[in-house]
Amino acid sequence: MERTFSTSWAELALLVLPTFWLGLLVGVSFIATPVKFNAESLTLPVALDVGRATFGFFNTIEWIAFGTLVVAVVFSGPLAFPSAMTALLGIILAAQTVWLLPALDERIAAIIAGQTVPRSIDHFIYIGLDVAKAASLVLIVRAQIVALLAAISKAV
Repeated sequence: MERTFSTSWAELALLVLPTFWLGLLVGVSFIATPVKFNAESLTLPVALDVGRATFGFFNTIEWIAFGTLVVAVVFSGPLAFPSAMTALLGIILAAQTVWLLPALDERIAAIIAGQTVPRSIDHFIYIGLDVAKAASLVLIVRAQIVALLAAISKAV
């Protein structure tokens, strides 16, 4: 008797998409951005301007990833854990898009214009939310790996 393993495209998307998004997040937020500020030939205003452009574009990519993840959650059936983590990702993205990115963009514009800006914790909040995003994505990936391994072991 031959047993086979099958899974839906949505269940596979719940593994592949968060893994891809996590890789982008780590690459942009936790590797490229800190390294950029260590480049001796890059002035602070230029580094900030590049960061503003990078994070603006990356925010658009994240909304596309989020929308695709929502579609995968909807089509994969009643999965409470990925649904909750996806909702959390949406809240984080909304906070970054509506509140933090505009506030940080204003600071950058002021610094580029040569103004002295007061200290702010917005950047640290943004970093904290990126860490929370990364943790949420890791938890979704872990849950999907566990679910897929359980399905494979039933098929074997």
